[in-house]
Amino acid sequence: MGTVEVPVDAYWGAQTQRAVQHFAIGSERMPIEVMHALVLIKKSCAQVSSAGGQLSAERAALIVAACDEILGGSFDEHFVLPVWQSGSGTQSNMNVNEVIANRANELAGGQRGDKVPIHPNDQVNLSQSTNDAFPTAMHLATLTVLHQRLLPALSEMIALFQAKAQAYADVVKIGRTHLQDATPLTVGQEISGWISLLERDVVRLHAAADGLCDLAIGGTAVGTGLNAPPGFGPAVAAQLAIATGLPLRSHPNKFAALASHDELLFFHAALATLAASLTKIANDIRWLASGPRCGLGELLLPENEPGSSIMPGKVNPSQCEALLMICMQVQGNQVAMTLGGSNGNFELNVCKPVLIRNALESLRLLGDGCRSFTTHLLSGLEIDRERIAAHLANSLMLVTALSPRLGYDKAAEIAHLALHQRLTLRQACLQLGYLDGESFDALLRPEMMIGG
Repeated sequence: MGTVEVPVDAYWGAQTQRAVQHFAIGSERMPIEVMHALVLIKKSCAQVSSAGGQLSAERAALIVAACDEILGGSFDEHFVLPVWQSGSGTQSNMNVNEVIANRANELAGGQRGDKVPIHPNDQVNLSQSTNDAFPTAMHLATLTVLHQRLLPALSEMIALFQAKAQAYADVVKIGRTHLQDATPLTVGQEISGWISLLERDVVRLHAAADGLCDLAIGGTAVGTGLNAPPGFGPAVAAQLAIATGLPLRSHPNKFAALASHDELLFFHAALATLAASLTKIANDIRWLASGPRCGLGELLLPENEPGSSIMPGKVNPSQCEALLMICMQVQGNQVAMTLGGSNGNFELNVCKPVLIRNALESLRLLGDGCRSFTTHLLSGLEIDRERIAAHLANSLMLVTALSPRLGYDKAAEIAHLALHQRLTLRQACLQLGYLDGESFDALLRPEMMIGG
């Protein structure tokens, strides 16, 4: 293919440099989590190959030492390629191979650009193909960000919601269905619904993540394992499990592991479900906080920053809005995931970079969004007890408590009269003569309408 000039201070090599020239597309680099996962895979493969006699102990030690340095983060600027490259991720795999090889050869006393004692293909990529290494990295990167970023943020959010639910467990408020008044519940009960959504989302995330523990490594080019010794895939999976503390295992069918990414698509569907839950919660909170004087005004949001450049003193539900936009982006990513996941042709899916780019973006956005929402909104969220009590007293749907005594039709007549003549339910009931005041007061008690 001719000669190519590589910058003298670069740790990458010729194949990466060609990719730099041929894929100058956009500004998004391959996520660093993917690159670090590939480095960890190379390290584990070297250890397994050394134990199996395919790689000398000296060469393996050089690769491992180089990988450890790279995993420390000091070589991140040498992973230079964009997401938008070959659909297998070949260019990023070679980027990693070349950086490891060049650093390993420096450690051996050589120079960058040398291919002895460590060759990027013959030693660093030994018993591997991009086609099995890259999807393995996709799973590892996803699991890492899930456990380090999203799940801790969800735990913090759930814990704070639980504290709020307990603090307001006895505050009776009016419920709303179809955006109209409904029968009462407590603030604590309303928040408990949000908690349940999130807790069940966490369960779904763990369940969906189990499939990501199946690793493609060992399949090499098309799933047959050509050029890898017997047992290589399970051995590398076991080594990676030790390194990460995750219950990793070899995928039972390498043909499926290379040609389809249903596990990742299934996992992202759980992220999209979480986004739907968070959308509901964020909307509930911003609507309940609408006002402060001309809306519902039942919730009081912390005053973090001015809400308007023209209206003095305005405070907006900005954390709710940010979280809503995050959830919209995740739902958009789900569309791209579905399209990418369905494009597995014969023995290889060729949309791997866009799949992992979207999955990791969704994880990062949801994790950061939940933490921001918890820190800057939930921690300072309070209720307006007077407004809640006023809405409760003014609601016509408390008339539901009269139905067992008067029947549906008479109760509806009371509600309609109260609505159209601007009466209280008590006034309407007495005017119609259906109950005396004492009987009405005994039946219509909101605190007795909230269940056991």
